[in-house]
Amino acid sequence: MQTGVLRVLRATAASWWRHKELRRSGQTGQAQRRERETVLCDLSYLKQAALLPNAHVICGEGGTFIHLGWTTVSTFAPIERFPLATLAVARGTPFIDIRPVTDVIAFANLPRVAQDESVDPEPWGPGRSASLTTYIDMVEALGGRIANDPRPRQST
Repeated sequence: MQTGVLRVLRATAASWWRHKELRRSGQTGQAQRRERETVLCDLSYLKQAALLPNAHVICGEGGTFIHLGWTTVSTFAPIERFPLATLAVARGTPFIDIRPVTDVIAFANLPRVAQDESVDPEPWGPGRSASLTTYIDMVEALGGRIANDPRPRQST
């Protein structure tokens, strides 16, 4: 594991208000234990983000979400203030920035990304699912920006 990744995760865990409060009240051992648990949990999220085929990070006006199949990790903050998401994107997880999307109705009507390989043959309408690449095509058509694009490159 890269030392920089661990350094960021440890600093993030130590900065949590609950862990700070435990240290302030003299419960240093418990604070360290909880920080260690947090770092291990975050490392498992990073591992899932790297391994799962439909894992992606999405950022909009409502916050940032790391979608890991059946698990979602989120915050109301933009990606710039969510170190775990920033690390996932830096390590190659697809990033979908929907902040430039202006047609919120069209965006709301997009299908969800399938948690597994099962996608609906016609992925339109509420409750439908599409592959990550199909979803990215749809978001990009609405003005979204994509980083770490998982779609195959087409040579022209």
